[in-house]
Amino acid sequence: MSVAERLDARVNTLAFCWRIERRDGVTIGLTSHDRDLDVGGLRYRAAAGMVPSAIRSGTGLEGEDSDLAGALSSDAISEADLMAGRWDGAALELRLTQWEEPGALWLLLARGEIGAVARTGAAFSAELIGAAAVLGQSVAPTTSPDCRATLGDRACRVDMAGRRRVVSVTGVDDLSVHVAGLEAGAYAFGTLRWLTGDNAGMGQAVIDNDGAGLVLDDAPAFAVAAGTLALVTEGCDRQLATCAGRFGNGVNFRGEPYLPGMDLLTRYPGA
Repeated sequence: MSVAERLDARVNTLAFCWRIERRDGVTIGLTSHDRDLDVGGLRYRAAAGMVPSAIRSGTGLEGEDSDLAGALSSDAISEADLMAGRWDGAALELRLTQWEEPGALWLLLARGEIGAVARTGAAFSAELIGAAAVLGQSVAPTTSPDCRATLGDRACRVDMAGRRRVVSVTGVDDLSVHVAGLEAGAYAFGTLRWLTGDNAGMGQAVIDNDGAGLVLDDAPAFAVAAGTLALVTEGCDRQLATCAGRFGNGVNFRGEPYLPGMDLLTRYPGA
């Protein structure tokens, strides 16, 4: 039976299904039906409080984003995880099925990433950013004196082998993470990814480091116990001198350090 025939039936047993995959790989399924549904090896758990906004599709290129609202659940989508940013950027699919035959009708209604998340009382709302959002991005890069690449990506091409290491954290004091045996400055502008503990799977930016620890951009969302493991990755300040001197990668520098800037317009003889 075709999709049109199923939807044109006089009586329908329809239910929404959400598949949400976080950036750390954790995947959950939720459904608006009052009982759990199993489709494609994933159990879609009953979440009657989940409500999608109106969805409109068309042939235009503007791309309509939509919203998602639901109830906070301690074992599915908790307040702590939302506030910590675990669900930011998660991939989401919204589909329509028939609860009498889960998966027989599997109509894709929306797909995208979770954007801004807001909490109100015991409920939350999240913005679903559609794939067409990329149409609003710049086609050509903007010139800048700093490098636009990320250390180790396809544009940079620096080999990251040996530039990552797993460390054992001895303690955390606000923004300072105590780790022994680090090379001073090597991890400035790099990243830290928690491997164990309550923050496992979450990444944070590193501002600077010395031989005894790291300084983070913001404090960990949850308390960190001594002995917690983390993966630290070297960083780069995106300056040509660093690219050429430290990494020997000046040929791949993605910036224009010698291009005159807007201050050229304000110069005058004798300035």
